[in-house]
Parts: sequence; C-alpha cells; structure tokens
Amino acid sequence: MNFYLNALGVVCAAGHDAPTVATSLWASSPSGVEPEAWRGRTLHLGRVRQALPLPDAAAQRSRNNALLLTALQPIRAAVDAAIARFGPLRVAVVLGTSTSGVGESEAAWSHHQAEGGLPAWHDVRQQEIGSGATLLAAELGTLGPAYVISTACSSSSKALASAARLLQAGMADAVVCGGADSLCDFTVAGFAALEAVSDARCNPMSAQRCGINIGEAGALFLMTREKGDGPAVRLAGWGETSDAHHISAPEPSGRGAEAAMRAALDMAGLTPADIGYLNLHGTATPHNDAMESEAVARVFGLDTPCSSTKPLTGHTLGAAGALEAAIAWLTLLGDGALPAHHFDGERDAALPAIRLVQPGERLDSAPRAVLSNSFAFGGSNAALVLARED
Repeated sequence: MNFYLNALGVVCAAGHDAPTVATSLWASSPSGVEPEAWRGRTLHLGRVRQALPLPDAAAQRSRNNALLLTALQPIRAAVDAAIARFGPLRVAVVLGTSTSGVGESEAAWSHHQAEGGLPAWHDVRQQEIGSGATLLAAELGTLGPAYVISTACSSSSKALASAARLLQAGMADAVVCGGADSLCDFTVAGFAALEAVSDARCNPMSAQRCGINIGEAGALFLMTREKGDGPAVRLAGWGETSDAHHISAPEPSGRGAEAAMRAALDMAGLTPADIGYLNLHGTATPHNDAMESEAVARVFGLDTPCSSTKPLTGHTLGAAGALEAAIAWLTLLGDGALPAHHFDGERDAALPAIRLVQPGERLDSAPRAVLSNSFAFGGSNAALVLARED
C-alpha cells in the first residue's frame, strides 16, 4: 500500500510558506534564526515573524493553533476536496506537539502574579495537548479519528507514521497529518537548565558546538492512498525505536537511532545506497551529534550527503519531524539542490567524517529518496523515508 503526501503547508522561521522555506534551504548563507533578548541573555531563536490568524474560540486560541491554521491555508482546497470525495467520517487528523498552549498559560499566570487574578481571555483548555486536532477537525468539519501524539522531538514524525497506519488499517481514506510547536519560556528555560542552549546560532557537527536554538513551526500534509493531482511524493517507510537510555541524554552508541534508520529502509524496500540525501536530527549538542554521526556512519558510510537544517529553523521540538519531512518533500521535488549544512567549518575530529552538504552543493537531479531523523528525550527515535515518483 502506498501513502502519498499530496499537499504541503509549512510555516517556520525560515519561511512563511513552502516556496520561501525552499528559498532559504538553497541559500548560500543561513537566515531565519535570529538573536533575541531572553531573561538577561541574548539567544538565537527560530521565531515565526509574520502575523498569525488566531482561532475564534477561546478554548483553542493559542499560538500553537495559529501555526496550524497558517499551515492549513495552502492545503485547504485539497483537504476540502478529500472531505467531499470520501465524506467527513473517512478523514482523520493526526498531529504531533509538545507545547500546545503552554505559552498562553505562562501569560495567564504572569497576569495572575501582577493583578491577583487570571485574565478574562484565559481558558485552561488552551493547554490541552489534543487542542490542535480538535481545532482542525472542527475547522474542517471532519468526523474521523482526531488525536495528538506527544513524544517530545519525535512527536510529528510519529504522527506521520500513525497517519499511514490509519490508512493501512482502513480506518480512514485521507489524513491531515503533521504537527506544530510554539516558542515559550517553558521550553527555552527547560533546555537552558540542561545547559543545552546556545547563545549563538547553533553549530551542528562542529568541534565548537555547544547547544541548540529553540524554534517554532507548523507543518501539515494531506496523506492518502492515491496520488493527487500534484507532485507524487510518498511516505515509503518509517522506523520507530525506544531505547529508554536516559530521560534526556541519548544512548551514546546510537544503537536505537541506527535501528530506526534500518527499519525505515527495510519498510521502504531500499538500501542505504538508494538514499540521495539525509536530513540529520543534528541538534548541535555534544551528545546528539556524537551518537548520530556514529549511527549514520554505520548505516550509510561516509558518502551520503547529510545536513542539519536547524541553523535555519531552530529546533522546533514536537514539530521537528513534520517540518523536516517537509524539507525532505521540497528536496525531492527540487532540481537537485540540497539543503546546506551551515556551521563554522571546524569539524569535530572525534566524530566520523560523514559527508556534510556544502552551501550551493547540488546533485545532477533531485534525489529519488530521502531519509529524515528525529530523536527525542527518553530514547524515542523515529526515522522517515520519503520517495519521489515521476
């Protein structure tokens, strides 16, 4: 059975829609992540700068849901057509997130501290983790399964795999799938407490790497069993593992990451040599980059083009899997240009010398298949293989 990703909507620090994100990916110098003042520090953050449409209902009025509505706009016509064709009971919504409406709760409690009471606009349901699926189902009028997966940074990769399983099981004929996460103090402070946040633009695979840039994004696909009218990209395989090594640190050898990549390739019926580009999780933390480069070298060797796109977008946490699947989608439908690996050029000699994409590097034609990695707290690992059909 095939699982086609027939339409894409995306918004992140690197662009407000798919064409502008693509422009950022092929640019010779990085943009998107910018310095901001935060609690007496200057941090680089991947903030969406454009105005976002807020939902009408107070219970759903969050920045997370505004990102989802923005990502929905470009694919709305395709989704409406699927609903008209299959009926609302046969269209599902599956999303990934880690923040939901945490930012709104932060603002409400700051108001409470200053004023002695919660603001009139506050609704505790803004923070409910399933809020995004409830919003999109109501906005679209769908009546199929609607739920949210929250497994930290693997959330929306798992949402795409879960969407495919709904199609495979015959529980839906079309699925709106992807994810969103929004910037808030909770996540920035949490990673700062772990000493995992970089003041400067993140520096993946560098000997000088010192942490991540937090970002925000929304990315949505329409997945069906059949090709749509547009370009034909399908979710060809996925691999999910859980090594449960540590609550926040990755398993040092990368065994779980390796197993996820191998499982995704096996499901896709592909070999490592079939993958034309690999989107790294590439957080620029010492531990992640060390284990991921080891795992990639064991699976792919040193010749497969790889890059981390987090210097362009920031690490968007629960949205990262869907956002980087969107980057894979754009790469597959491009002209051979590859997303550059932006860093200071000072490679860590202790890491395997995997092939990092240089700015301006391109293949003779677009790759036929791309693999994207997402690795989360608690050892929740996910790898996706996307493939193009002419």
